[in-house]
Amino acid sequence: MANQTSFFPLLGFIIFAFLWLNCLPAEAAIKKYQFDIQVANVSRLCHAKPIVTVNGRFPGPTIYVREGDRVQINVTNHAQYNISIHWHGLKQYRNGWADGPAYITQCPIKTGNSYVYDFNVTGQRGTLWWHAHILWLRATVYGAIVILPQQGTPFPFPQPDREEVIVLGEWWNADVEQVENQGNALGLPPNMSDAHTINGKPGPLFPCSEKYTYAMEVEKGKTYLLRIINAALNDELFFSIANHTLTVVEIDAVYTKPFPTEAILIAPGQTTNVLVRANQIPGRYFMAARPFMDAPISVDNKTATAIFQYKGVSETVIPKLPDLPAPNDTEFALSYDNKLKSLNSPKYPANVPLKVDRNLFYTIGLGINACPTCLNGTRLTASLNNISFVMPQTALLQAHYFNIKGVYTTDFPDKPPTPFNYTGAPLTANLKTTQGTRLSKVAFNSTVELVIQDTNLLTVESHPFHLHGYNFFVVGTGIGNFDPKKDPAKYNLIDPPERNTVGVPTGGWTAIRFRADNPGVWFFHCHLELHTGWGLKTAFVVEDGPGSDHNILPPPKDLPQC
Repeated sequence: MANQTSFFPLLGFIIFAFLWLNCLPAEAAIKKYQFDIQVANVSRLCHAKPIVTVNGRFPGPTIYVREGDRVQINVTNHAQYNISIHWHGLKQYRNGWADGPAYITQCPIKTGNSYVYDFNVTGQRGTLWWHAHILWLRATVYGAIVILPQQGTPFPFPQPDREEVIVLGEWWNADVEQVENQGNALGLPPNMSDAHTINGKPGPLFPCSEKYTYAMEVEKGKTYLLRIINAALNDELFFSIANHTLTVVEIDAVYTKPFPTEAILIAPGQTTNVLVRANQIPGRYFMAARPFMDAPISVDNKTATAIFQYKGVSETVIPKLPDLPAPNDTEFALSYDNKLKSLNSPKYPANVPLKVDRNLFYTIGLGINACPTCLNGTRLTASLNNISFVMPQTALLQAHYFNIKGVYTTDFPDKPPTPFNYTGAPLTANLKTTQGTRLSKVAFNSTVELVIQDTNLLTVESHPFHLHGYNFFVVGTGIGNFDPKKDPAKYNLIDPPERNTVGVPTGGWTAIRFRADNPGVWFFHCHLELHTGWGLKTAFVVEDGPGSDHNILPPPKDLPQC
């Protein structure tokens, strides 16, 4: 009996210890990846050509991490181009050295050299992505980032039976860098892409594409989480699955209030997670993507397809196409964006800044400058507040951190120099666009409201803008000119969508708010590669805060030099 008496307290202690250990937070792991930038021969649309890849793969590898992990990615450049990689949407707190945009936070990695991107994944979970951030190399150098919640933390929506990454992209038969260079030499937009792709494959609606079709096998009654990324260079895209409803549960790695939709709209740089239930008659159904463009501008309007295939169904069954919105369906686009709202739960609150310290108003300008060597004697240009950004030869973050003079100025204007009827009749007057490497200095921990206004200088057009180093809240949007007296009263300050990339509507405006709590130099640019190259970009210099915990971290020893 004595032995039994001593046994039970011991058993209780063992059970208690087991439960206690399992309640401890899991130790953060270090996830290491090797990225070899190398040229590989790839065939699409009856054309074979060499393209720049990561590890010979197109698209590149998916990075899997958990919230709280440390990530170390050694990038070795074997290609003929200089390279840098941006980890799109990761906040990189105090660590702009790992952000990646060439000549903004680092000099590019030269041929034959390596650089280790070393960063922590803190306070983020969901779908993001990575891509080259120099020239037009992100046409082929891109891949997904999947950040899983911490161990034991469930999704705030029904647990899916399986997950799948869906990356939307573009394909050119010609060499992409030659396409860009030719356009620049002529002063004209480069040739549009020859196809859109789903996971690197255009689908059977294109020639020579029977084996270049992505297929996803599903089982009737099961639910799937699709992690959708728009990696296209220049096109906003609709995405849909024939006969199936998509339930949006996350955008840009931020949970949303779930809502059903027959299609999603996703701009370059954005990510969207949807749940889809395989609840239709077993068969083969097309997943399809094609552009949204409600301005008189040419785009590659062909439809990329992949197959949502029920298990056991013969591959001889012809898939059904979805009814995608019309290419110029502005009403659907605005309605869809209005449905996007932050989850704003106790666990995942929407901490919208209610008091604003700094009000900024940026106008988007597309125009024409004189160019004697160009085809028509003119060159297309783009600007923010009448300033077309000039890329420096020294990385801006290095210039800021080491106090190198003459690289940039901090006199970017808070508003345009000449107010006008921004979205009225096309304006042909010379608004005296200037060029320069002009940045905006922002005080640490100050709250910023930025209204981005489209204009009709040359034509109205939708523009997806991406802010590095931050998420922001999209508190308002509208068509026409922003009215500072009336429009703020309509802001959503309760549960606005939280993003890192937002589409400014054609002939309209978008208002965003963020707290400048991440010191460093952070790029702000249109994510249409065409417009970025024309100068539609700037950067914020966010000052250090009080104490060493709010200062920029020291640079790594292997930081590339220009």
